[in-house]
Amino acid sequence: MRRSKRFLQEEDIDPMATVSNLFDVAMVFALALMVALVARYKMTEMFSKEDFTMVKNPGQENMEIITKKGEKIDTYKASDESSASGNKGKRVGVAYQLDNGEIIYIPE
Repeated sequence: MRRSKRFLQEEDIDPMATVSNLFDVAMVFALALMVALVARYKMTEMFSKEDFTMVKNPGQENMEIITKKGEKIDTYKASDESSASGNKGKRVGVAYQLDNGEIIYIPE
């Protein structure tokens, strides 16, 4: 009986051990959340070495084009003609979307 009391007295309860365990749990949760978001939004292309172009919200006012070339990722947002840059463009062709989802571009 005396031996067990001595063992309990020698063992100090460290309150910081609980904090470090909570930090580990938070890190695992954050990593799992990041993986889930990447899988949900199908953004695995961002981590590959291949170049790609992706269009978010096509045909809408908030359309955004994301391109990746090598290590560089560029985003282009659609804007109206009265933008601050003052640049104006011209029509260069027509694009048609078929029933199967394929898009055909016809330059003018």
